[in-house]
Amino acid sequence: MSYDARVARTVQARLDDVAEGDLALLRGEAGSDSSAVRLALRESAARRRRRSALRREAQLAAGDERDLAAAREVMADIEALAPEWPPD
Repeated sequence: MSYDARVARTVQARLDDVAEGDLALLRGEAGSDSSAVRLALRESAARRRRRSALRREAQLAAGDERDLAAAREVMADIEALAPEWPPD
């Protein structure tokens, strides 16, 4: 990605050795420091959005009494089939 009129802001960061290595890795894929930082931001934000969506889904499932009852039934069935542990 090259500079164009949509780029509205510059961000500066002090990088330690680990971050410098991470930037070098991303720069190899993205082509420049700026493109690498934008790529890292997009990927990180997408990962956080997925985690937030999963967290919301888990919260909804935890409040669904029918789903919880079905899960308890399945667990009871599994426990009934499981061998004694430790064996005698």
